Amino acid sequence: MTGTEHSSAAARVQTRIEVSDPKIMVNLLGPKDEILKLIERTVVSDVHVRGNEITVTGSPADNATAERLFSELIELIEKGETLTVDAVRRTAAMLAQNIGERPADVLTLNILSRRGRTIRPKTFGQKRYVDAIDSHTIVFGIGPAGTGKTYLAMAKAVQSLQAKQVNRIILTRPAVEAGERLGFLPGTLNEKIDPYLRPLYDALHDMLEPDSIPRLMQAGTIEVAPLAYMRGRTLNDAFIILDEAQNTTPEQMKMFLTRLGFSSKIVVTGDVTQVDLPNSTVSGLQVVRQILDGVEDVHFSELSSNDVVRHRLVSEIVDAYARYDADQESTQSVHAVPGRTASGGRTGRRR
Repeated sequence: MTGTEHSSAAARVQTRIEVSDPKIMVNLLGPKDEILKLIERTVVSDVHVRGNEITVTGSPADNATAERLFSELIELIEKGETLTVDAVRRTAAMLAQNIGERPADVLTLNILSRRGRTIRPKTFGQKRYVDAIDSHTIVFGIGPAGTGKTYLAMAKAVQSLQAKQVNRIILTRPAVEAGERLGFLPGTLNEKIDPYLRPLYDALHDMLEPDSIPRLMQAGTIEVAPLAYMRGRTLNDAFIILDEAQNTTPEQMKMFLTRLGFSSKIVVTGDVTQVDLPNSTVSGLQVVRQILDGVEDVHFSELSSNDVVRHRLVSEIVDAYARYDADQESTQSVHAVPGRTASGGRTGRRR
């Protein structure tokens, strides 16, 4: 319950928020008031708590922002969540985007739970990505490191397997180093390729009982393999994930997408800013959007630095590199002289 009244300062008003349930208020404050202190640092208005009443003092606009933040946090608690510092930060960040969706709806969308740990989207972009996986046969998750594009796709794959919507999960990556440079390393081809597939195994261990993974892999229920192993196959009743897709060629991307069989779903993930292919090789992920433009039941989800769920510095690093790349392109464009070749000579003339 809220109410607003004018304070002594002409430009400032007071908004009162009543919290009827003492348990909600305790959760809202946090251990040693850590949640309340974070909220005070996050909002512009002054926040004062007394008993079951929260008083917010500031401009009408600032109070409205603070009131909405408290409303979302109370909604999270009412839905059974225990507030954390991370949840408060993500809620505030989503509200700052001001796009009309409720953060509480995002942060309570459970995908998988295991041993008290729940996997769920943490940003608007991640929720749209997860929703797209539910409603489309082929989904491309494109974005920088740390946006959860592979992790969430794998969580949806495990969820689909447990719900018996598919009979198997197939996880694949292009092993771009599996050619001549890896040829000098000791071991079999599988041992050489294994480090490139290790992140997929690590994610599986987060989502399934470790003891069950070897059994599921031996039975063929879960398969983790290099992209080259997909050639010539038709994959029915499967949830198929292609990770690190920026390192596919257009021919490899076509080969992979045409493996799709009946009652299957494909998720392709990658970061077009981190292509490891030779300079003269075009990335299949960079051109596939143009190729598949207008094809029904194919969806492209764009994730950005706003969707990074690792350490806060990762988001800032992503943005810093994007600015640097833009500056480099701008500088190269300015220094390019029309009518001259790369060697400095004029086109169409001999020196």
